[in-house]
Amino acid sequence: MPKHVYSFGGGSADGDGKMKDVLGGKGAGLAEMSRANLPVPPGFTIATTVCNLYFHNHNQVPSEIQAEIDRALQLLEAKMSQKLGDPADPLLVSVRSGAKFSMPGMMDTILNLGLNGETVEALVKKSGNPRFAYDCYRRFIQMFGNVVLEIGKNEFEHIFDGRKKKVKAKFDTDLTAEDLQAVIADYKKLVHKKTGSPFPQDTHRQLAMARDAVFRSWHNPRAIHYRKMNQIPDDIGTAVNVQAMVFGNLGDTSATGVGFTRNPSTGAREFYGEFLINAQGEDVVAGIRTPRPIAELKDVMPKVYEELRRITTNLEKHYRDIQDFEFTIQDGKLYMLQTRNGKRTGPAAVRIAVEMAGEGLIDKREAVLRVDPNQLDQLLHPVLETASRKSLQTLAKGLAASPGAAVGTIVFTADHAVEKAKQGPVVLVRSETVPDDIHGMEVAKGILTSRGGMTSHAAVVARGMGIPCVAGAGDIEVDEHKRQIRVNLNGKTVALKEGDWVSLDGSTGEVFAGQARTQDPDLSSGHLAKFMGWADEFRTIGVRANADIPRDAKVARQFGAEGIGLCRTEHMFFAEDRLPHVQAMILAKTEKDRRKALAKLLPMQRKDFAGLFTAMDGYPVVIRTLDPPLHEFLPKREQLMVEVEVMKALKQPKKKIAAREELLRRVEELHEFNPMLGHRGCRLGITYPEITEMQARAIFEAAVQVSKKGVKAIPEVMIPLVGNVKELANQKEIVVRAAEEVFAKAGVKVHYLVGTMIEVPRAAVTADKIAKEAEFFSFGTNDLTQTTFGFSRDDSGKFLKDYQDRKIFDSDPFAVLDQEGVGALIQMAVEKGRATRKDLEVGICGEHGGEPSSVGFCVRAGMNYVSCSPYRVPIARLAAAQAALTSSKEEAMRTA
Repeated sequence: MPKHVYSFGGGSADGDGKMKDVLGGKGAGLAEMSRANLPVPPGFTIATTVCNLYFHNHNQVPSEIQAEIDRALQLLEAKMSQKLGDPADPLLVSVRSGAKFSMPGMMDTILNLGLNGETVEALVKKSGNPRFAYDCYRRFIQMFGNVVLEIGKNEFEHIFDGRKKKVKAKFDTDLTAEDLQAVIADYKKLVHKKTGSPFPQDTHRQLAMARDAVFRSWHNPRAIHYRKMNQIPDDIGTAVNVQAMVFGNLGDTSATGVGFTRNPSTGAREFYGEFLINAQGEDVVAGIRTPRPIAELKDVMPKVYEELRRITTNLEKHYRDIQDFEFTIQDGKLYMLQTRNGKRTGPAAVRIAVEMAGEGLIDKREAVLRVDPNQLDQLLHPVLETASRKSLQTLAKGLAASPGAAVGTIVFTADHAVEKAKQGPVVLVRSETVPDDIHGMEVAKGILTSRGGMTSHAAVVARGMGIPCVAGAGDIEVDEHKRQIRVNLNGKTVALKEGDWVSLDGSTGEVFAGQARTQDPDLSSGHLAKFMGWADEFRTIGVRANADIPRDAKVARQFGAEGIGLCRTEHMFFAEDRLPHVQAMILAKTEKDRRKALAKLLPMQRKDFAGLFTAMDGYPVVIRTLDPPLHEFLPKREQLMVEVEVMKALKQPKKKIAAREELLRRVEELHEFNPMLGHRGCRLGITYPEITEMQARAIFEAAVQVSKKGVKAIPEVMIPLVGNVKELANQKEIVVRAAEEVFAKAGVKVHYLVGTMIEVPRAAVTADKIAKEAEFFSFGTNDLTQTTFGFSRDDSGKFLKDYQDRKIFDSDPFAVLDQEGVGALIQMAVEKGRATRKDLEVGICGEHGGEPSSVGFCVRAGMNYVSCSPYRVPIARLAAAQAALTSSKEEAMRTA
């Protein structure tokens, strides 16, 4: 029978750090530390596979695995010379989750398991510290009651806070042993009331119930939401770690803490973390008490501090990555409870990768592979404008928990955040966040808490999500009941209510009242510039940008774009000074009148294209001819009908009414039941060739114009929605004729290409024929996805979420390329096209061009470039580099 339970501790372990798939991240770290003979309390890990077996076996652990667990418990009891439930010297354990991928706060933990009415008295006698023993018991009942028995945490807190208020205790530690006994009695009454049964006294039953609850927490709503948000598979399950308890709440010589070997917010090479004297681990991460910086441990317990520094430094060297560690100090002795690769912000990820390469811990290749491409988005976050922040009132300064600027209206609950975020940007304000807030944290622009530290739930989750966060702003009083925050500034109370604007600087910890302006960050120097230079060394395909105006083109160049992969000319037509000419062209009844209107548009288009060629000097610019149906440039039919009736009622001049009626008639003529598959794209150019002619002339006149000024223009004219090679041939003939006429008149020639957008399945299937005319293909994957699935891009949002929830789709195919279906068409088109034209240039210009997994597919498909929005260009550059490195590594393994 395969092994399902792995023991660790005492200088040995059944597993090791490479077994994350089996042991989860926490279990693998405990095994590896045990093998290195570090001070790890012994225990055992129940493998991730058991989680799935538990659910498949009707929420029961199979008997043969239960026997393995029993043997592992006996081994643990032997190591500790204690027994679970022994009324004289009881073994107490913690029960913790631990999936392969870190999911901070999303699943459940139970401490001090093994306490009951008898064993708590044994703990009193053994420790000689009644307050400590009863504190452990009340914590256990509260955790067990919440996690296992599913009693609301707030109900326990109500009892606890009530006792504090009754005896006028300011801090938890002010409660006496007698106070805690009273709390325990009330907790037990609550459990009996809620469950109809007494609190469980059988310690082996406690362990089984706690283990099963941890397995069940894999499917709690916040864990499901977190996995979906971070694209973590649902079927990998969580391990369960059962470990002998060590106690940080024994008194002033005991403590507990959480730390990182480098700053996870900035990436700085500094010992970073927090601790609490006389506390248990959950106190630090829950944010209930604001902890102390880990540097102060050096003053309180200098020998322990030095040992902790030595151990964690060696762990970082061993794993060659930033380590996130947990520790407990019991009566002056250090114990390590966890080490794992630490979650970090985008800026920190880049800095750590670059600096570790400089230190020789990793090489450039590994550095490039270390950073999730989507994390780069955090480095593109705006920052608060200097002048703007000076004009606002500073409310408080908290901890700079996660960098970036956040400006939004205040909301006090996660549900309100989801609701209000649909109307505008929100900042989630809480005393401290809890794991159940995850859905609100996801939609918020920023997070502000009045309690908690740099390793609190809010800070850790915000950093992982790339959301600016200010934590532990203690000067701010958060009144969630009245939905307001209050700050005492120079003896005067300043209050902000829900809906008021607030601005956060997650890089400095400052909080401002009001709506600050933001500005783009400088990306031209520092760690990011060096890192992106390394990425470009390994990248094998180009990265272009989708840009319609010179301003966007300049931004794209700053982000490293090597050309424009899609310029949508129709966006230029919507400008206020152009729309009347566009509408005149549409309303024209003869070709002559249409040409007259187009003649007024030509110089405007020429100016636009000249700006793009100048911004992209020396790089190609792909310009798509007019694509959308003409009715999009006209007022809505229903709006016009109302206008005409109102004008008649007001007895306005007949000439004005007639003009609106004429416009209404044209709108009705152009009305289509399915415009996305209607009279658009190349079909417009075939019906109205003068439109294609005007655009082609504008393109080539602009190219000639800037060429005479020393700018190297490389136009690539793209004909949209081609499904038949004859459509392309028709439009190409117009483009080539216009080019020759412009070049002949100017006495200047410019190199150009004519190609097409592959966005309907027939184009992909007949790509070998289309390539006889096309000099390049650009895959318009937005429409290709739409036409392949038969989904309306505009309407599919109504059911795509259900598809994802029911596991029909892993992801939205409009966001992540469907490699199995749409990808097969793309691969077919590339192969067929290049069979006809070996030097066929191939790219992608849909939204998928900036999505990392889709970029990886494009590399494997042999494309020349990907194109995406300007702000996704760095992400695409890194994704392309990683895909190239991964492909070369896989190829090397195949040929080895």
